[in-house]
Amino acid sequence: MKATTSTIFSNKAVVVPGVTDAACDVYLTAGLEQNGLSEIAFKQAWKGYQLLLNKNRLNRTGYLTICDFSKSSRQKRLYVVDVLAKKLIKHTYVAHGRNTGYEYATSFSNKPESLQSSLGFYVTQQTYIGENGLSLRLNGVDRGFNDNALARNIVMHGADYVSAGRAAKGITGRSYGCPAVPKNEVSQIVQIIKNGTCLFIYHPDKQYRNSSKVLNE
Repeated sequence: MKATTSTIFSNKAVVVPGVTDAACDVYLTAGLEQNGLSEIAFKQAWKGYQLLLNKNRLNRTGYLTICDFSKSSRQKRLYVVDVLAKKLIKHTYVAHGRNTGYEYATSFSNKPESLQSSLGFYVTQQTYIGENGLSLRLNGVDRGFNDNALARNIVMHGADYVSAGRAAKGITGRSYGCPAVPKNEVSQIVQIIKNGTCLFIYHPDKQYRNSSKVLNE
């Protein structure tokens, strides 16, 4: 995790602490650049994923899910990557919290009843059937940023207010802080990433970048 490797992203040589040639290979081979995933989001996701992997925090190591909240909620900004196959297997819409922003996510919180999204790394847990139907519990492992996720009932669930149709009309809805996905896709997504995979909610927030225990270990 301490190594600094020169990699190639977007045909430019960059020096990325803690990011290896393997990350570059996944990013390019999976077509993440072409599908709009920002380089910095992927680099941070990869670094945290590797840390959780090395600490044996992941029961299922083959998948990495990234919510790129630097993008508009009208864009597809959820990426499920099969790391072993180096393939993007799901790319769709995802909502942010009601008090996190309107079209763009701008404010984040770890506090109960804030109705805001929480940045950082999560380890997925088991599914259950709740008031929003099939839902996936998320254990926040970024201390101070999302470690109240279980207590806040921050889960991945399906929602009618998240869809291509609503995005096209510019009326994508917002959640109570959960990364809600299209209702007709939630079952497939949850079945892929449940029970111990890595999920990362990204935003170019300086406080998070400088203070995250996961990114700065």
